[in-house]
Amino acid sequence: MSERKWIGFDLGGTKMLCAVFDEKMRDLGRERKKTKGFLGPEAGVERIIKCIYEAVENSGVPLSEIEGIGIGCPGPIQPKKGILLEAPNLGWKNVAIAERLNKEFKKPVMVINDVDAGVYGEYLFGAGQGAESLLGVFPGTGIGGGFVQSGVIFQGAKISCMEIGHIPTVPDGPIASAGLPGSLEAVASRLAMSALIAQATYRGQAPTIAQSAGTDLANIRSGLLAEALKKDEPMVEEIMTRAVMQLGRSIAGFVHMLAPERIVLGGGLVEAMPEFFSKKIKEGMKQWLLPAYRDVSEVVVAKLGDDAGIRGAAAWVRKNFDSEPKASN
Repeated sequence: MSERKWIGFDLGGTKMLCAVFDEKMRDLGRERKKTKGFLGPEAGVERIIKCIYEAVENSGVPLSEIEGIGIGCPGPIQPKKGILLEAPNLGWKNVAIAERLNKEFKKPVMVINDVDAGVYGEYLFGAGQGAESLLGVFPGTGIGGGFVQSGVIFQGAKISCMEIGHIPTVPDGPIASAGLPGSLEAVASRLAMSALIAQATYRGQAPTIAQSAGTDLANIRSGLLAEALKKDEPMVEEIMTRAVMQLGRSIAGFVHMLAPERIVLGGGLVEAMPEFFSKKIKEGMKQWLLPAYRDVSEVVVAKLGDDAGIRGAAAWVRKNFDSEPKASN
């Protein structure tokens, strides 16, 4: 009997990534494409299907050996039905991804939130290995969160959860993408920091940013922010310190609620400035944590990068496939 194979898929706002894994979660072949979400959900699902077929072809594995497909999607999910309820970055709503992929490939399909997939990947194969519980915080354009306890992704009965970017933080504060004033995302995401840094650039207070990006938010990326920090630009450091310290204080609230053994920080922003983020988040947490909770959670940086999502999605469908009752002969 051939060894079982699994597909892991990560649907992002700008790119999609698919890989085929063996039973030990070794990568056998992969494919990457631009998402082109502006084409709409129907065209988007067709691109997902094409990407899966090409990844399978690249792996050299017959489709008949694929046991299941796991896919991480940006935004809230209806886990039991495999529906992407809303993906703000793509403009998609109520997309029945599991039904469409199941119809095409005749395989079990598990749809989960993309950050949940990434945190689960880190839990099993990356920075979370050995921990009983893992809280993941991924600051970027927004701020994503996920939580794994004893090998199970924490989800609601009707919808995915841990949308930590939308928790209230500053009363009547700035408005983020979801329209909620003063959310954590509105004050501590990369976009929020970049907006304030763009203002500082306009005032002549961020020369590194001015030279490379001017005041164009689209060009104030993680690598450029890291470069400005290295050059000790006071205003950039002050803006980022305030934001990341607030992120740390908010994470402290989740420590009080969940008491995770480990907290993993991920995403491109953290990858560009791991030491800065780890230090400032720990400082922010210390300001807000009750004394009994100060030594509960270890803070670490993610290890797997883009592979966290695809490995986590594949492992999640494998876990759920194995836990389903099988018909007796």
